Amino acid sequence: MPLILCHPADPPGVLCNFRLSRDPSEQKRIFPMSTEQVESTPSVGVAKQVPNHPLSPLTASEITTSAELIRGLYPSQTNLQFKAVTLEEPEKAQLIPFLEAEHRGGRSPSIDRKAFVNYYIRNTDKFHEAIVNLTQHRIESHFRLGPNIHSPGDAEEIVLIEKIALADDGVRAEIAKLQLPEGTVIISDPWIYGSDGINDDQKLWQCFLYMRDPLNPSDADSNHYALPLAISPVIDTVEYKVIRIDFLPTGADHTIKETQPYKIQPPNEYTPEHQKLRTDLKPLNVVQPEGASFKVTQAGETGEIIEWQKWSFRVGFNQREGMVLYDVRYGSRNLFYRLSLSDMNIPYADPRHPFHKKAAFDLGDAGAGIMANNLKLGCDCLGSIHYLSAVLSNDKGEATPMENVICVHEQDAGIGWKHTNYRTGRAVVVRNRELVVQSIITVSNYEYILAFIFNQAGEVNYEVRATGILSTQPIDDGISVPWGTVVHPGVLASHHQHIFSLRVDPMIDGHNNRLVYEEAHAMPRSDFNPHGVGYTVEETVVEKSCGLDIDYEANRTFKIQNVAVKNPVNGKPVAYKIHVPPFQKMLAHPDSFHHKRAEFADHNLYVTKYRDAELYAGGKYTNQSRGGAGVRAWANRRENVKDTDLVVYIQFGLQHATRIEDFPVMPVEIIKVALKPANFFDKNPAIDVPPSDQEFNRSTLVSEQHHQPAAEAVVGQKGEVCCSSKL
Repeated sequence: MPLILCHPADPPGVLCNFRLSRDPSEQKRIFPMSTEQVESTPSVGVAKQVPNHPLSPLTASEITTSAELIRGLYPSQTNLQFKAVTLEEPEKAQLIPFLEAEHRGGRSPSIDRKAFVNYYIRNTDKFHEAIVNLTQHRIESHFRLGPNIHSPGDAEEIVLIEKIALADDGVRAEIAKLQLPEGTVIISDPWIYGSDGINDDQKLWQCFLYMRDPLNPSDADSNHYALPLAISPVIDTVEYKVIRIDFLPTGADHTIKETQPYKIQPPNEYTPEHQKLRTDLKPLNVVQPEGASFKVTQAGETGEIIEWQKWSFRVGFNQREGMVLYDVRYGSRNLFYRLSLSDMNIPYADPRHPFHKKAAFDLGDAGAGIMANNLKLGCDCLGSIHYLSAVLSNDKGEATPMENVICVHEQDAGIGWKHTNYRTGRAVVVRNRELVVQSIITVSNYEYILAFIFNQAGEVNYEVRATGILSTQPIDDGISVPWGTVVHPGVLASHHQHIFSLRVDPMIDGHNNRLVYEEAHAMPRSDFNPHGVGYTVEETVVEKSCGLDIDYEANRTFKIQNVAVKNPVNGKPVAYKIHVPPFQKMLAHPDSFHHKRAEFADHNLYVTKYRDAELYAGGKYTNQSRGGAGVRAWANRRENVKDTDLVVYIQFGLQHATRIEDFPVMPVEIIKVALKPANFFDKNPAIDVPPSDQEFNRSTLVSEQHHQPAAEAVVGQKGEVCCSSKL
């Protein structure tokens, strides 16, 4: 049978690729295609570096120190497998006085730097969690976690799983039955195992196998998702071995078949060298001749402060959430203590084994930080760009540089506001300039483009763009099923949902806030409303922690208010309102593991009373989780959330009914959540933005001014009113 060759020197993050060869001496290394990097230095104000801040991510030395202190608990020969060494954020009760003193320019109280660490004793199921006090150089807490609590994957483990799957004798034997052409390259995609409660107490991986185009196996960028196989090894992570091989159903029911010779299908490539590219596209250059309008202040070795158009905030970065924004202010006013993508879940529609367990928590099972792209390698951001880098940890407790994981740039977003006085023909128009803070993650087949977007009208948007390649599986010729779409001969893409949870920790002019919702209702017909056209907007206060839904028929809109601060013009409480697009909540049955685990996926919003360390809507540990440790459980405490320190979790998402146009690579699907001021300012906050004109914008075509005829009345010296026409 053909020999499967493993290349242990493959760097972390590169798919473990194996070449089928009948010659054991052939050991050709398969490298990913490199990208030429072009440097560009924008004009960005970078202020003087300041010492480490309590919210700055861990430095490289802090990561290694934390790991060394944990190793000191064990005999020297003990091999530990670190899963995370990241910042343990200070308690809010400590940090609020610190931030207030910082903004006053006074002396800030001292706060110890701490690290959160979790790890295994390697090749065991002994999973531990610890808090390391770096300031005092001691371990504050340390304990072993209980059953059914498992770590996320990491880059090193994923590569190891790929290799184990393809080096297994049983897997090799099944591949041999396919009778593939010599030189065919087999690819293994490890998936978090999921949960169904059947023999899944130990931490497992489920691998799905694919192959490159067998007629062009040397193309390392070949789209293997166009050539799925029906062989699916399951791997145990204590002994790191294949414990069984699942065979995928390829018909319209649960029936599985023995491995048969493979019918070679045509490839379906997405890379440009395989396309006949358009030739009629002219260049569109984003040029800022005077540089960008934002300023970045380095906050110690890690962490940055960004200031732009009255906005200021701190940027953090961690393994799970990726980028996190802290202490978001507009002018001198408090808005948000912390903003982050808290969780996401992608449940699939295929009810058959083993697909019924496919429900990825891409943040909790992998991590937006560790899966972040180096944005300098492509054209992910345009204009005058500033890149932010990070330092994360690897499985040995060493520091891993993550270069250019965030890009900061400005973009033109069309018209911000405009009015034309039709009587004079004068138009005043202001362009909507936005500041984009963006990160992109690749989780196996999928990409998510994640961005916080600020504008000059005091609004914050969180935008997700989903792209990448569909997760595929084999299907027999001539078969169609209602839970997916055939996107290529022999290739099924199952329908699935993308459900996101944005965590908003508000401080709207202070930390005692409330959540309200307003609804528009028709007034009853009466003597006061004889024509039946009147309607009112009524407001309801949310008293207790709970899950809430949007009623689009009533235009139900949620607002976070501070009733202690009133608008100086109308006397209403200052607030920020939440605009969230409609989405279909989780379709899985309430008794299903999918529903139990994705605790955020059943309501548009959750509101809870703030507690330190409650950050992740699906719970701290989502890998093969059982539920009961996330936002649904917290909300069920039914605590007071009126005029207190509260947290709002905003759910949004996509129902991805797959289509052939999503293959071989998916055009971006865009969803956006907006946080907008509501009676927070005394007028349009963008009124002071300079108007747009040709001298400033340098457009190449100026249209003729539009001037309509009009009539006006003028009051004379004696009070008489005269009318005239103006043409």
